[in-house]
Amino acid sequence: MKTIHLVDASARDIVGAVPLFDPDRQPLEIFRQQLLASYAMVAPPMSSAREEVRIVGTPTVRALIYRPKEATPSRAVLYIHGGGFIGGSAEMTDAVCVAIAEKHKALVVSVDYALAPENPFPGPVDQCYTALRWLLNEAPARGIDPSRIVIMGHSAGGGLAAATALLHRDRGGAPLAGQVLIYPMLDARTGTSAAPIENESTGEFGWTRGINRFAWNALRGREPIAKEREGHFSPALAVDLRDLPPTFLAVGSVDLFLEEDVNYGMRLSRAGVPVDLHVYVGGIHGFDFFPSAIAERLAADVTAALTRLLG
Repeated sequence: MKTIHLVDASARDIVGAVPLFDPDRQPLEIFRQQLLASYAMVAPPMSSAREEVRIVGTPTVRALIYRPKEATPSRAVLYIHGGGFIGGSAEMTDAVCVAIAEKHKALVVSVDYALAPENPFPGPVDQCYTALRWLLNEAPARGIDPSRIVIMGHSAGGGLAAATALLHRDRGGAPLAGQVLIYPMLDARTGTSAAPIENESTGEFGWTRGINRFAWNALRGREPIAKEREGHFSPALAVDLRDLPPTFLAVGSVDLFLEEDVNYGMRLSRAGVPVDLHVYVGGIHGFDFFPSAIAERLAADVTAALTRLLG
């Protein structure tokens, strides 16, 4: 544990004891089970708080809808869960989506995209795009202002949110109100010899280089990726970041994704995109899973960003 001294003091004992998935020695199902169990322990699923819909398209997508209890929403959030592209489900983030719906009096649509490696690229991002198109088309009938829709995600969900925003722009979609990317998984090169930067102060806890390589290889699949779709696969590879929505981007200082996230934020800024970039000292990947002052700051910053972006 050579970087434990860089981890937020309130989380050191916890993160040092948390076992990490080893894709070379453990079956993927172990990771999937552990991920769902971890979320359920912190925030059990809330089946009564949501409605399930099947969005017909190519491909068809399952999504969960959350509404505020005592308000008619005029704004919406398309939410995408994390799990490294290889695990997780929309149900595991019930509590996150309920909190967003209530705090912001917003309709929340959570995408239950298909997981890799069974469903490699472009499956997951195309499903998220299908859900976004559906939400934009449905908005007027549901009383939602189409100009007040934000796309949001944690970790791999943040990467898919960024990729979906790029795909939406590339296909001539109307401007989104914003994108909220929380420690997003953006660069397929991280943890490989092709990585632009190798920062040895990051990636020991929460999400490692070995897991990252496994997850990106699972998403990549066996088919070649067309040059024009590289950014939809790995947003860090997108050549042009102009005309993307105003962005909130957050990452911990010892998260494996520190370099790629900060670089993406700076590239957005250079492209003329308004950027609200935060680095939380001592934060590992998923640091908001543990009670701490920096977790509280992130929660407050996300709330402020959504309030601003949703209008």
